[in-house]
Amino acid sequence: MNTFRGKCLGCYGLFLIAIGVLGFLSNPEKAKTALLSGGTFGLLSITWGVLLLRGVRWAQGAAAVTTLLLTAVFVWRAAAGWTAVAEGHPEKQTAAILVTLMLIASIPMLVLLLWKRRRNATDKT
Repeated sequence: MNTFRGKCLGCYGLFLIAIGVLGFLSNPEKAKTALLSGGTFGLLSITWGVLLLRGVRWAQGAAAVTTLLLTAVFVWRAAAGWTAVAEGHPEKQTAAILVTLMLIASIPMLVLLLWKRRRNATDKT
């Protein structure tokens, strides 16, 4: 299961990086933080994934905490972005869409990291 989680974390990290790049490209003058945060948390998620693939047990907890915090931030930023769009700021729509996509990706990643699988009598770990 940790192999699957590790691979998923790697994909999630690449996704965060890609969204950060898209955010930056959508507004290079004002969206440098999108590139920085997408890159930073994308690389951190990839690192957690690599550690899980190598069998480092504590990496799953660290990945869960990181993803939980990111999910909370994405909820906040998506709500703020869509509120701004609703209040007549259409220039905020691209950012709101990108943050919403990161939120949508974070929820199943968080569930996967927090999911405890049942152990069968034949499991040795």
